[in-house]
Amino acid sequence: MKNHSRQAPSGTTIDAFESVHPERFAAAQKSTWVSIAINLLLTLFQVVGGFFSHSQALMADGLHSLSDLLSDILVLYANRHGNRHADENHPYGHARIETAATLILGAFLAMLGVGLLVAAAMRLQHPEALRAINPLALAVAVIALIAKEGMFRYMLAVALRVRSQMLVANAWHARSDAASSLVVVVGIIGNLLGYTFLDLVAAAVVGVMIAHMGGKLALEAMAELIDTGLGAEEVEAIRQTLRDTPGVLGLHELRTRKMADNALVDAHIMVDPKISVSEGHYIAEAARRAVLAKHHVMDVMVHIDPEDDHKAKPNAHLPSRTALLEHLATQLGDPAIKGCRVIFHYLDGMIDAEIYLPAGQLPHEHADALQVRCNNLTVQDPLFRAIHIHRSHAQN
Repeated sequence: MKNHSRQAPSGTTIDAFESVHPERFAAAQKSTWVSIAINLLLTLFQVVGGFFSHSQALMADGLHSLSDLLSDILVLYANRHGNRHADENHPYGHARIETAATLILGAFLAMLGVGLLVAAAMRLQHPEALRAINPLALAVAVIALIAKEGMFRYMLAVALRVRSQMLVANAWHARSDAASSLVVVVGIIGNLLGYTFLDLVAAAVVGVMIAHMGGKLALEAMAELIDTGLGAEEVEAIRQTLRDTPGVLGLHELRTRKMADNALVDAHIMVDPKISVSEGHYIAEAARRAVLAKHHVMDVMVHIDPEDDHKAKPNAHLPSRTALLEHLATQLGDPAIKGCRVIFHYLDGMIDAEIYLPAGQLPHEHADALQVRCNNLTVQDPLFRAIHIHRSHAQN
């Protein structure tokens, strides 16, 4: 039972790039363009300023801003394509484009951070080549710090409002940029006070911070791509929602997996084994709607079980309906059985059968004699646990 909320109504056409969540799409586009503009200016400002002021830390922070610029472009691409509607080749939508983009971004940042760290470490091996930097570097670093902290607060507010995992990650990336700019400010001040090596130390620390953030993003994205489930608390909350659905007698095999900032849920629910197929379907649909309404879930697949089949599959060896009808007619010596309405219940590795005889066409004595033969059959035949004869007005 899939959630078809992502599908187009019959007879309509959806633009391939129409957003499933238009508010989130628009907010992400706007905040990312703001970030691109700021990072472009900061990259030019810091790299040029660091070059002319001889500050390695400021240039490293400028490369950090350049990486932010590239990641913003990646976010734009992922946000545009990740919000597309489900299609024939992607029935669950395109949300994991966001996850793949986060993985690429994290790997890139990790490599950049390691590169900056190695470069700073190599220059620290030659302290005699270190030189004092121009005070201009401090002014540039302070401006960059203020800009990045302001950008973090703006992007995080947008991300939390539209509930986007990728935008939250990008916002905290901006916070790490602000932290790295603070380190650069401290390193430049130390250099200006005569501790010339502190500028390179700051550059090395920036490299470590970039590598750490990149590695964290990459690992989280990888965990989602290998179908890591939701946290124990959220899983338990979903389990309780399913159990609280009227008609659900039990629950087992509850599985979850993340899909960007949503989740997919599979569950086996137990219902009364003697109810109709349509009532069982109704209960399953009610359970599905309850989970969708109360939890941040994209889709729920509910399987109906008449008994707990979690540990074993006791009914897999039993014959099909056609074979059972033939077997019953042969054992009871009454070929007319195959024309009656017969309901089979597959329970505990055996069969319960209910046979509805056409009312008014057979005498009561025939029905009573047939019930006696059925009772004898359940004693002799290991397939059947119980067989009940009913006289009914129901049509065959």
